[in-house]
Amino acid sequence: MAARMSSHCRAADAFNTTSFRIHQDAPSTEDTEMNESALNDDPDADPDADPDADPDADPDAEPDVQDSDYSDSDDDANASSHVLHDMERLQNCLPEFRSKYRLIKRIGEGTFSTVYKAEDLQYDRYDNSWDLDRDADRWAPPPIKTSDGDGPPPPPPPPPPPARRRRPKYVAVKKIYVTSSPSRIHNELELLHVLRGCQSVCPLITAFRWTDQVVAVLPYFRHADFRDYFRNLTVPQMAAYFRSLFTALASVHKHKILHRDIKPTNFLYDPVACRGVLVDFGLAEREGYDGKPCVCHDDPAARMAKLRPLLSSTAKGGYPREDTRPSRRANRAGTRGFRAPEVLFKCTEQTPKIDVWSAGVILLTILSRRFPFFNSVDDVEAMIEIATIFGQRRMHSTALLHGCMFETNIPTVGRSGFSFEAIIQWSRDQPKAKLPDEEKVAVDFLSRCMELDPARRISAEEALHHDFLKIGLDDPGSPGGAAGCPNDDDDEMDILKV
Repeated sequence: MAARMSSHCRAADAFNTTSFRIHQDAPSTEDTEMNESALNDDPDADPDADPDADPDADPDAEPDVQDSDYSDSDDDANASSHVLHDMERLQNCLPEFRSKYRLIKRIGEGTFSTVYKAEDLQYDRYDNSWDLDRDADRWAPPPIKTSDGDGPPPPPPPPPPPARRRRPKYVAVKKIYVTSSPSRIHNELELLHVLRGCQSVCPLITAFRWTDQVVAVLPYFRHADFRDYFRNLTVPQMAAYFRSLFTALASVHKHKILHRDIKPTNFLYDPVACRGVLVDFGLAEREGYDGKPCVCHDDPAARMAKLRPLLSSTAKGGYPREDTRPSRRANRAGTRGFRAPEVLFKCTEQTPKIDVWSAGVILLTILSRRFPFFNSVDDVEAMIEIATIFGQRRMHSTALLHGCMFETNIPTVGRSGFSFEAIIQWSRDQPKAKLPDEEKVAVDFLSRCMELDPARRISAEEALHHDFLKIGLDDPGSPGGAAGCPNDDDDEMDILKV
């Protein structure tokens, strides 16, 4: 029997229980056959995965892509007949969808979902506390002047101006592919429900389910493309960016939730308003979920006792013909270039500090003015990139922290590595220039975020008290930015005529 979660359940009334109940019915929408043939038998497999990849890799790991399913799409793609056909099909497969939302254009496409921009046709009928700009269009009448003494009464106030048409209110409609794991869908919606009301975190407005098709409705946030403004940010603007990001992370981590996919395209930022929102919780999970103890959480003496056989081994370099060591499985979900060292070393007891490392990579990208900064093709190459900065000695110690070994004879990987200041100067092609004092504060913050040992890495809550994030707070000037947000005046040109 088909079931659905009606859009009439909005905002505070949307959830009467503490969890969702999404049942897996027999596929019946016309998307099922197409998506199943594309992804073969594994609903969460990467169709471009390397057949020779690590057999112990996490099957739920996010494919190594830099794009987000919330990032802006190409205009030509929005105008294609294929996109219009998909929008038409979505509107037809969900009962009463047309009376609630009007699809405008596709704004993003990911491995597990497609996101469309839509007008909320029934905005005025519900609690819209999620809308940060809900009061922007309200008209306030001028104050009425009162008369003192015995003079003539004041003239009647002028009639109010004619009611003007409210500007359209937009939402993001996230169509989750029918081949996605039901547990993955349930997890994302439930975590968004738990995080409702958290500052700088994208809330869930409502969700629909009809047979095998699940659709989530989220707020649409105006934002600029990270690539258009990150090279021009001043230090106060950087501080504003990361204040917003770490405010979101502190809220998420307070609920013992790991986002697992922090990157620029998952943090929608408006440089003009200095406001950002963390989105895309498709890979998020609760801390400790399906985890096993790792030696990195033992005290140093107990850890060394467990690692003594590994350190005393006289095995030669290379791969053994028959490796008798037990395999290790750990969650490696995330995006290439933003994974923390403990993720690369398959730590089985990961903490929210993995999100702090990813945020540090974003700061390194901004300071070095290079995007992406890390551009590896697999986990081994990612380790080499990190080792080039930190050096062999520190990477060797980090590997031991998680019960692994790290050895390399690549000549470009030195023993001691380089300082972040030297890396930034080299990236800017200014090897002899000294960094300003404000940027040195930013580099200190960067070193705290990109600490190899997660136990010594700064937490999101602690980061909010760092001097770097306090830069610009005392400036009463208007929040200016390096680039404006996209203009929505031409949205009506892209509206689907149906």
